[in-house]
Amino acid sequence: MKRPFVTLEQAKELVKQYPTPFHIYDERGIRENARRVNEAFSWNKGFKEYFAVKATPNPFILQILKEEGCAVDCSSYTELQMAQAVGFHGDDIMFSSNMTPAEDFVLADQLNAIINLDDFTHIDFLEKVAKIPETISCRYNPGGLFQVNNDIMDTPGEAKYGFTKEQLIEGFKVLLKKGAKHFGLHAFLASNTVANEYYPKLAKLLFETAVELHEKTGAHIAFINLSGGVGVPYTPDQQSSDIMEIGKGVKEAYEEVLVPAGMGDVAIYTEMGRFMLAPYGALIATAIHQKHIYREYIGLDACAANLMRPAMYGSYHHITVLGKENAPCDQKYDVVGGLCENNDKFAIERMLPKIDIGDLIYIHDTGAHGFAMGYNYNGKLRSAEVLLKEDGSSQLIRRAETPKDYFATFDFSGLFDDIK
Repeated sequence: MKRPFVTLEQAKELVKQYPTPFHIYDERGIRENARRVNEAFSWNKGFKEYFAVKATPNPFILQILKEEGCAVDCSSYTELQMAQAVGFHGDDIMFSSNMTPAEDFVLADQLNAIINLDDFTHIDFLEKVAKIPETISCRYNPGGLFQVNNDIMDTPGEAKYGFTKEQLIEGFKVLLKKGAKHFGLHAFLASNTVANEYYPKLAKLLFETAVELHEKTGAHIAFINLSGGVGVPYTPDQQSSDIMEIGKGVKEAYEEVLVPAGMGDVAIYTEMGRFMLAPYGALIATAIHQKHIYREYIGLDACAANLMRPAMYGSYHHITVLGKENAPCDQKYDVVGGLCENNDKFAIERMLPKIDIGDLIYIHDTGAHGFAMGYNYNGKLRSAEVLLKEDGSSQLIRRAETPKDYFATFDFSGLFDDIK
């Protein structure tokens, strides 16, 4: 059973200050989860979680994670700027990007961030636009299929990311000649898996690759970045990932592969976004319309512009009708938004309690890749973001967009100057 982290009574009070729709985040849950992650990998003295900024790019969230000892993983110029503004610097910033513009590399270099190269050709490109740093990382793509217990988790051979094994070996040699002294290895091979075996399996593959790279190039492998991919249970019947068990499995692989190779000083990094934040965020909306045609529809004041995942991927997000948590789910609805697109649906033929106009709808697990993927199609405006603080109070951490924001980038002879 998935339970909201706010009650109907709390939501009613929040709505008095922040009109729906808005995303809300649970500070207590975020902090407790960050502490669990750090505990799970505490056996590795160099461990660091580099939170994937793209999942929830909000400085207030980043500040909470910074206070809990996390670093950040950035993938763009503006994410680097946000990290800098929050106070991250140096090796507390990992810059992992692809098809990277020159100015992004320049800023990463200026911030002394760890640069994680995505392609062999980026070596010369980075040297041309900035410089080759003493510490650098490369992203590995092993190709083929990635399987865990006979289940295909993903198909790296179809992904646009990373070096091949041969390119890694040659790339490390080239980087050594250009002055690099310390190396990192990174790979992302599956997305949103709740299988506890994923990280240990990925870790073993990377550990074995690191040993081979060290033997063939002499490079010092300073860290191995397991990236993200650890998922969350979006559906009520899914088992949650056990981060303590995952950490234990990675430790076993570390001791099996790296320690005998004399590489017991390698730091382990992770780069989780979804696992760190998704369950600790929700989209709260209001039911504003009902429609009775070939199906029963509930129309919300939110739409895919506020939460794209269901429309984009067909992803499941659990829905709770606040105040009706224990009511029978005996009504079948499509829960939809107001975009002029038929895929603008949060749920399709979902069994829910009877929904009345004005009911507050709580859409679970939007803390990562929720607000972040918002957009302005149909002129829809992005919603507010609210933080539910540990003491039960709330804080507006991003105001809702206004029509003035929407028109702000136009320069059209003052036509829009009077819009508020």
